[in-house]
Amino acid sequence: MSGEHPQGRQGHGTVRLSREEQHGKSIFIDTTRCTACRGCQVACKQWHDHEAVPTKQTGTHQNPPDLTPNNFKLVRFSEHKIDGHVHWLFFPDQCRHCLQPACKATADMYVEDAIVVDEATGIVVCTEKTKELTKEQCDEIIDSCPYNIPRRNEISGELVKCDMCIDRVQAGLVPMCVKSCCTGAMSFGEREDMLIKAKLRLTEAQAEIERPKSELETKIVCDVHKSCTILDEEDLGVIYFLEMPREMYHQYAGREIKPLNRADFLAGLAKPFKNMLG
Repeated sequence: MSGEHPQGRQGHGTVRLSREEQHGKSIFIDTTRCTACRGCQVACKQWHDHEAVPTKQTGTHQNPPDLTPNNFKLVRFSEHKIDGHVHWLFFPDQCRHCLQPACKATADMYVEDAIVVDEATGIVVCTEKTKELTKEQCDEIIDSCPYNIPRRNEISGELVKCDMCIDRVQAGLVPMCVKSCCTGAMSFGEREDMLIKAKLRLTEAQAEIERPKSELETKIVCDVHKSCTILDEEDLGVIYFLEMPREMYHQYAGREIKPLNRADFLAGLAKPFKNMLG
């Protein structure tokens, strides 16, 4: 877990959060510190005892090409040429553990408790009951996810995704991806702390962009293209900080806008009541 409480840093005011925002556990990912070592990707596979996935070279260092039933975590690579310089952008992709998950709302219409939200941590978990779902129902659940995360295991019939290492969290440990991150790109803790940490990081990044720079620095850092942001933090348990526009990282880096489906409609109806209940 993060050693220093983000509120303890000087020069920043207190960030006020709603009661709902403060609940549960969260991961904060600062993509500017990711070097794409893929230690998190390997650690996730090892902890979940996932088998190797045969792949082939497709013209990118990203490997495998996409999330699979045996890859809950994937570091996405995106290469861009900016002002004549090649820039790599890395995005450690995984389930966002939405506060009001559309996948669960869709699954509940077919098999109750196929997907559950752990009350103590807010972690969203696919259970063995997903085996009772048909392929068509699984496809509908996958389509309802605005981040395109769940995958169906064609052998077992289960719907699977990142479970934030809930077994480790319940034992007082941090998720394996966070444990293995050697650059400190990932932090884990109470949602309140992670949101504060993310917002302080955004403040620092914006101040750095506005800082007067030498001619050499201006050529190197490409500030003119930066668009520092925190992705959909009001709705997610996994919070990302980006310094470039989200579409430069990955199609589903931020919320993918889709036509309103039944799951989104039901989730929208439930939100006011959940807010009233606290």
